[in-house]
Amino acid sequence: MFMITTQTVQVFSLIISALALGVAGWLYAWVKAQPQSNKRITEIGEYIRQGANTFLRREYLLLARFTAIAAVLIVIFLPKPIWTGSNIADNIWMALAYIFGTVLSALAGKIGIQVATIANMKAAEAAQKGVQPAFMTGFRGGAVMGMAVVGSSLLGVALIFMIIGDATALLGFSFGASSLALFAKAGGGIFTKAADIAADLVGKVELGMEEDDPRNPAVIADNVGDNVGDVAGMGADLFDSNVASMAAALVMATSLGGLYSKNVVMVFAYAAIGLLASIIGVASARINEKGDPGKALSSSTYVTTIVYALLTALSTWLFNFEWRIWGATAVGLLVGTVIGITTDYFTNDTKPPVRAVATASKSGPAFTIISGFSYGLLSTLPALIGIAITALVSYNLCAPLGEGYGMFGISMSALGMLSIVGMIISNDAYGPIVDNARGLAEMGGFGEKVIAIADELDSAGNTVKAITKGFSIAAAGLTVISLLGAFMSEVNMVAAESGLAGISNFDIMNPTVFFGLIIGLAIPAVFSAMLMLGVDKNAQRMVAEIHRQFDTIPGLKEGKEGVIPDYDKCIDIATTGALRELVPAGIVAIFATIAVGLVGGPKAIGGFLTGNIASGLLLALLMSNAGGLWDNSKKYVEAGNCGGKGSTAHKASVVGDTVGDPFKDTAGPSINTQITVVSLVASLLSGIFLLYSIF
Repeated sequence: MFMITTQTVQVFSLIISALALGVAGWLYAWVKAQPQSNKRITEIGEYIRQGANTFLRREYLLLARFTAIAAVLIVIFLPKPIWTGSNIADNIWMALAYIFGTVLSALAGKIGIQVATIANMKAAEAAQKGVQPAFMTGFRGGAVMGMAVVGSSLLGVALIFMIIGDATALLGFSFGASSLALFAKAGGGIFTKAADIAADLVGKVELGMEEDDPRNPAVIADNVGDNVGDVAGMGADLFDSNVASMAAALVMATSLGGLYSKNVVMVFAYAAIGLLASIIGVASARINEKGDPGKALSSSTYVTTIVYALLTALSTWLFNFEWRIWGATAVGLLVGTVIGITTDYFTNDTKPPVRAVATASKSGPAFTIISGFSYGLLSTLPALIGIAITALVSYNLCAPLGEGYGMFGISMSALGMLSIVGMIISNDAYGPIVDNARGLAEMGGFGEKVIAIADELDSAGNTVKAITKGFSIAAAGLTVISLLGAFMSEVNMVAAESGLAGISNFDIMNPTVFFGLIIGLAIPAVFSAMLMLGVDKNAQRMVAEIHRQFDTIPGLKEGKEGVIPDYDKCIDIATTGALRELVPAGIVAIFATIAVGLVGGPKAIGGFLTGNIASGLLLALLMSNAGGLWDNSKKYVEAGNCGGKGSTAHKASVVGDTVGDPFKDTAGPSINTQITVVSLVASLLSGIFLLYSIF
């Protein structure tokens, strides 16, 4: 067996990160080099690119103010309040780690927008040549995002750990990533769904237009939204999840054996191997002209999973790591795959649930909603059972290694589930790229054959987006359970320094714990309601604007040649509304955590986090899966089933998709970021809650 030091594995992590970023650069150059000749697509694509960049710029300027305020507060309070006489350098390092986390998260979103707004045009053009070139263009465009996000997250964690030499600073870095991801996902989700709902309700339901009819003033805003919500937002979300899982694992690893322990080496080794496996998986993605895009995406994911399992087993044998910890990691990886499969069952239009909802739609929208919501509820069971089994098995597998190793096992299972996140992000970013490509193909006048190819790619993208959301929610669930362990480690460290009693568990019969539990249960519901009300208000404003343009612009509704709608006005409405609504929901979640901690202390926070995790996971899975199901049910009808376009079933399925839009693309995927944020806030403020709470 061989010995490997912490420094060596950190250098290895930096090398793999650099390799991933290099692959991202090569893929970007490849996508950019693909042919593009259609002037109409270039024109519309430029509209989309400008709109996405404008929104991102305005959003990041707003979030920069929040970041600056938060950084000042961190310097004052974290890791210890400056009035306690602690070393202020520690507080400054924490603030710098926080800022670094926000910068890398923002960069992930920017990279995603940059490549997606090019890849969608290239994929639309490639669809003229067939499924194979269009798929490869869309997938490699998405892979740029996957490689860049995971490469930068591993790079950031390794640099923070090497430079600062303090695992607690990683919580600050993770909080930076999480806070920006929370607002980016919420803001992008409000933008994209306000535009999508408005475009569908007026265009499809009222006027019987095609999905991406260029006469519709909201259609470009809808395409912009795909990029700012599903690309930039989801990229920041999964960047956050990956960083949080590594941070939680490293905090507990150092608490068990110090900064240079074998546990720390194992965390970095497994994370780096995960990124390497994703690089191999991306390289393996292939499809022939008659191939199935969904199967191609799945097969490359399976390649990544198998490579990761084999390489981590090999490293465990070579470097004499604990096989029990490897087992916990493998359990997380396996259950993540199973959750993906079960999510596919409930959201794929080749499976019974989607077709059942499409059939129900023949009887009207009420039955669409009832059946879709019911299947959404059912879909939560496999994932929640999977999360529960993973936590139980990984805890008991590692607990015999010593005190604290049970929770460390859970953190490693979360790391295992997120180990293939580079591949997962690649698949996810593929979805909005081919979605936009489909719209561009229609607006470019490419004909029914090309649109059918784009629809096939888009359908696979919808399914894989739903799988990604289920996967990211499940991973977030395990991550925040491990962050609960990190919170306990931080509390006990402060307690030992202050001569106070630490905590080992949270007794639900304790009224302080129960107090936190009940409030924690409510926060995901309040958070979701605020985001969806934001979509509602923004969509209503846009519907009014679409009606105004159809009523006041002569020849627009009839499609008179040379008459172009005011796309910019709808983009501006979506942008302004999203920026107005994105901050309050996040602030409520953060301030609720602080309030509970100051009232009831660490025990109340333990209950709060438990309740937040439980209700958050349920709501997130329900909304993400139900929304994906309604979306693909609509596409199943539009493919000519259950009466096809223009039928009663079609109109009902559009209503279902409209309800599902804020479910799956705004509230649902934002909840997992919310539970991560409040968990990190709790860990960072654990000392303050211990020393200054009322009860």
